[in-house]
Amino acid sequence: MSFICGLQSAVRNHVFFRFNSLANWRKCNTLASTSEGCHQVVNKSQGLGVNQCDRWTLLPGNFHFYRTFNNKKTGCLSSTKSKEIWMNASKYTVWKDSFSRQLLIKKVRAVPSLLVLHPLSPSPVRAIRNFHTSPRFQAAPVPLLLMILKPVQKLLAIIVGRGIRKWWQALPPNKKELFKESIRKNKWKLVLGLSSFGLLFVVFYFTHLEVSPITGRSRLLLLGKEQFRLLSELEYEAWMEEFKNHMLTEKDARYLAVKEVLCHLIESNKDVPGISQINWTVHVVDSPVINAFVLPNGQMFVFTGFLNSVTDIHQLSFLLGHEIAHAVLGHAAEKAGMVHLLDFLGMIFLTMIWAICPRDSLALLGQWIQSKLQEYMFNRPYSRKLEAEADKIGLLLAAKACVDIRASSVFWQQMEFVDSLHGQPKMPEWLSTHPSHGNRVEHLDRLIPQSFSDVPW
Repeated sequence: MSFICGLQSAVRNHVFFRFNSLANWRKCNTLASTSEGCHQVVNKSQGLGVNQCDRWTLLPGNFHFYRTFNNKKTGCLSSTKSKEIWMNASKYTVWKDSFSRQLLIKKVRAVPSLLVLHPLSPSPVRAIRNFHTSPRFQAAPVPLLLMILKPVQKLLAIIVGRGIRKWWQALPPNKKELFKESIRKNKWKLVLGLSSFGLLFVVFYFTHLEVSPITGRSRLLLLGKEQFRLLSELEYEAWMEEFKNHMLTEKDARYLAVKEVLCHLIESNKDVPGISQINWTVHVVDSPVINAFVLPNGQMFVFTGFLNSVTDIHQLSFLLGHEIAHAVLGHAAEKAGMVHLLDFLGMIFLTMIWAICPRDSLALLGQWIQSKLQEYMFNRPYSRKLEAEADKIGLLLAAKACVDIRASSVFWQQMEFVDSLHGQPKMPEWLSTHPSHGNRVEHLDRLIPQSFSDVPW
C-alpha cells in the first residue's frame, strides 16, 4: 500500500512540474457549462460527468507501469501479444504537444500496417466506416407514450388538485360540515382503502426487483428489456443526428486508439455477465467537450476533449471501463425505473399540494419545493450511487485487462488540480449528479488494493 501511495505521489509531483504547460490551457465552450445542461448527457446517457472543460496539453505518459504491476493479476502482460496491444495503443495516444500529434497522425497514415489493429478474434467492437444517420427509428407506442405523457400527467395533477380546492371553497358551510361528518363515519373504510393501495404498491415494487448478476444488488426495473431497447435506439438516432458532422473516421489515430483499448477491455472481460451479449460500437466525436458516455445498447460516444484530458493508456482504459460498467450493470434502465416511481409518487403529492394550498401562488411555491426536494434528496444521491458503483466495477474490469489501475486515482487528482488552478469554486457534492473529484480519489484509493486480488470473475 505504501508503494502505491508513493507511486501516486510521484505521478502527482510530475503533474505539478508541468505547471508551465498547465498555465497554457484554454477555456472552451462546453455542453456541461451549467448543471441543467449537463443533465441532458449525464442523466440520460450516464456520462463521465466531468463538470469543467479545460483543454490541456497531454502530460507525458508512463507506459512502463505494467512492469511493476502486481504479478498475480498481470501475468497476461508478460506475453508478447498483450505487450503489443498496449504498445500499439500507446503509439496512438502519447504526445507531448500539438506538433508531435501532427507527426503521429502523419506516421499512422504513412504506415499501412498500423491501420490494421491487433487481431482480437472475434472483434467485439464494430467499426463505423461511413458515419451517417439511418432513417428515423420508428419507436413502439409504449416508449413514446411514456415520454409524451410525463408532462401531461403533471398538468393533470395540477388541474385535479386545483379543481378539488375550487370545489371545496365553493361549498356552503353546511355542506362542508356534512362532508366532514361523512368522512368521520366512514373513516375505517378510508383507512382500509388506503392500506389496500399501499399494499398493492409494495407488492408492485418487490415484484419488479431484479438482482444484478455482477454486484448481487437488487434494483427496480419498471420497463421491459424490449421497451428499453427501443428507447435506446431512439436516443441513439438522436445523438447520431446531432454529431453526424463531427464524427472522426476509422483511420483517425484517436479513433484507432479508443477502439484498440475498448477491444482489449471487452476481450479480457468477455466472461463477465452481459458483456458478450452487447454489440459494442465506438464513436469518436471531434469536440472539445470533456465527456464520454455509453447508451444501454452498447453505443459508446467519446469526445476528443476527453482524449486530450487523459495522460496515458491506463487512465483511458479505466475511464472506458467505467462506461462499460454503466451499460453492463443496466444503470440507465435502473435510473429510468426509479425516476418513473418518483414521478408517480410526486404526482400524488403535487395533487395534494394544489388541493390544500389556499392560493395558486402558495401552490406554485409548494410545487417548486417539492421538485427540489425530490431532485436533491433522491435523484442526485441515487445518481452518485450509480457513479460510485460504475467506478468500482470499471476498476475491476480494467484490472482484469491487466491495466495499471493506480492511474484511475491519478486522473481524478489531475482534474481536481485543474479546478484549483483556474480558481473554480468547489460545488458541494449534494448539488451534483456525480461524486466530487476528491471523494472519487478517496473511493478509488480504498478500492485499488482490493482490486489486485478480489476480481470476482
